[in-house]
Amino acid sequence: MRYDLAVVGAGILGLSCALAAARHDLNVVVIERATRALGASVRNFGLVTVTGQDPERVWPLAHRSRDVWLEVAAQAGIPILQRGVWIPAQRPESAAVLEAFMQTATADGCELLTATAARTRCPDLETRNLQAVLWSPHDLRVESREAIPALTAWLAREYGVRFLWETAVRKVDTPTLHTSHGPVSAEAVVVCPGDDFETLYPERIKAAGIRRCTLQMMRLSSPGYVLPGTVMSDLSLVRYEGFALLPAAAALRERLQAERAEYFQHGIHLLIAQSADGSLVVGDSHHYGPAPVIFADERVSSLLLEEYEAVTGQRAPGIRERWTGTYSVADGGPTFIEAPTRQTRLVMVTSGIGASTGFAIGEQVIAELFD
Repeated sequence: MRYDLAVVGAGILGLSCALAAARHDLNVVVIERATRALGASVRNFGLVTVTGQDPERVWPLAHRSRDVWLEVAAQAGIPILQRGVWIPAQRPESAAVLEAFMQTATADGCELLTATAARTRCPDLETRNLQAVLWSPHDLRVESREAIPALTAWLAREYGVRFLWETAVRKVDTPTLHTSHGPVSAEAVVVCPGDDFETLYPERIKAAGIRRCTLQMMRLSSPGYVLPGTVMSDLSLVRYEGFALLPAAAALRERLQAERAEYFQHGIHLLIAQSADGSLVVGDSHHYGPAPVIFADERVSSLLLEEYEAVTGQRAPGIRERWTGTYSVADGGPTFIEAPTRQTRLVMVTSGIGASTGFAIGEQVIAELFD
């Protein structure tokens, strides 16, 4: 059988390309070397982060992807577990960043709450030295380890997308893909390798300076209350470029580097996301290099829990799970797309925003290939 499109990789980016093609009534096959998606798509928070993204390069992609997530979740039976993001400012410098952000175009629909108003709205959070809170309604969260399998099953059921599991693609010579189970034929091919830099187009990936980022995460027991949304901290304001590129962020960065040097050493910024059973997914750290960091550092976990206690005003509940994840990063920007041939695309999200931008990237790649 010959397909209109073959997608290599069943992570969120591969599934996004498959969805965009299927919506164009194309015959699609997705080829995955493992028994299911095992990479960053299921190991991260499942956040669809719109607020605070780079206003030029990322925000439009995230805004569109959020809309597609809402459509797909309703049809595929994927629960939206949280809506919105809650960013408490613990320092006057971070409050100044939030005030500056509110003057930008991407702050439309957001609210800047006083400390008193924030405590009234969410009395369970007693953030240390609370100055103000940014509330944004735009962000979403799904349970990634459940959402990706549900999205996969829905694509197969609703659109007839075929999935070839435990099938390694050894070489792409469009229209032929040479796999561990024999050749597959397709008019066009999209390769979404995640952080596999060695199997397909290694020379292109190396030339782009793409490397790995390893992160540490954990799941805590339920704190006994419901969060107002995904929670961030001051450290997030110097990481997400929609905040970090504002002139007001310079003073905050200087103060945090003095007060939180060890956090910067490990690339830590706090995210707290709540699951359906009340448990909390907490992370994360960022260590960069050509290979993943194999062994988790308990000091990193301790720092995350210290920041958790500062932001929530409570001791952290017991740890239920710990894990690490890896994803691709590059200095050249948040995405890497190349065309090895006219009908072949190599597509990577070179930052930790695959769930936030994947659907929009998939639409762009398929439109370029077929429209």
